[in-house]
This record gives sequence, structure tokens and C-alpha cells, in this order.
Amino acid sequence: MSGLEKALFNLKFTAKQLNRQAAKAGKDETAEKNKLKKAIQQHHEDIGKIYAQNAIRKQNEKLNLLRLASRIDAVASRVQTAVTMRQVSQSMTNVVRGMDQAMKSMDLEKISAVMDRFETQFEDVDVATSYYENATSSATAVSTPQEDVDRLMSKVADEAGVELHQEMEAASVAKTKIGPTEEEEEGLGERLRALRS
Repeated sequence: MSGLEKALFNLKFTAKQLNRQAAKAGKDETAEKNKLKKAIQQHHEDIGKIYAQNAIRKQNEKLNLLRLASRIDAVASRVQTAVTMRQVSQSMTNVVRGMDQAMKSMDLEKISAVMDRFETQFEDVDVATSYYENATSSATAVSTPQEDVDRLMSKVADEAGVELHQEMEAASVAKTKIGPTEEEEEGLGERLRALRS
């Protein structure tokens, strides 16, 4: 295994670990929100604030881990492209040697077989290149929404059907962007089709 292939393995392994840690942080966030809901139902606003702060911290931790995993995955895609290109380069060198030998003997069957093999490998290069370009261009980081403790407590209180005894009733829950809009989705679909063709 070459140095690049070892680096690729390590990058993929690290990205997988980060995704697992992000999933764990997501579970911890959900657990803190459940504790917050219970504290609000029991009218323990001070304890609820602590749980809300913990939930927000876990949410930020999850988003940071996902962002880092996404960046590492993008680097892994670039390293994979380099490994693939090196393998293809070596294969093409072998094909050219075979063509030289075939041209010396002028055996048409050998020349035809070598040319067919060359075309097949060239098509494989095109497919691999378009896949890795698509993977690299689609690797994006998730943006972190900025919520504060009062808004989260208000949201959980609304879900639980409990009114807070503080001035948090006026706080409105901020709407956050979850995914791409329909227009963005359409544009991404067109780009993907263009890359595949």
C-alpha cells in the first residue's frame, strides 16, 4: 500500500469517526431537550436553562463535527482522484508499451486488442473523474443556526403545552434553513446531469 493509499484510508476512517461522534452529540442534544421539557413541565425554569444551554452546546458540537467530517471527506475525494489517476497512468504506460510491440510486429489483431483495451480504460477514467468531481463539488459544510437559550426554552415549552413564568413568551422561534430551496435543488440537478454527460 502506497503512502497516498494509506492517507486515503486514514482520511476515510477519520471522517467516519467524526460522523459517529456527531451522531452521538445529536443523541445527547435530544436527551438534553427531553430533560428541558420535563423541567419546564415541573416549573423548574432555572434547571431548564441549564438543560437548554447543554442542548445548544451539543447542537453546536454536532454541527462542528459534521462540518469537519465534510471537509475531510472532500480532501479524501481529492486523494482518491490522485490515486486513481496514478493507477490509470500506469495502465496507460503498459498499453503504450503494448502498442509499441504490436506496431513492430504489425499484427493487426494485437493492435486491435490493445486499442480496445485503451478505449475501455479511457472510458473508465472519464467515469471516475466525473464521479470524483461531483463528489468534491457537492461536499459542503452545514451552516450553524444561532439560537439562544430563551428561544429554545420557549419552543420546548410550547411543545410541552406549558407557559413559562418569565418574559420568554414574547420570544419567537427563529426559522432556520433546513436544506436547499427548490430552485437550488433544480440547479444542482442540472449540474449533476451536465457532469455525467
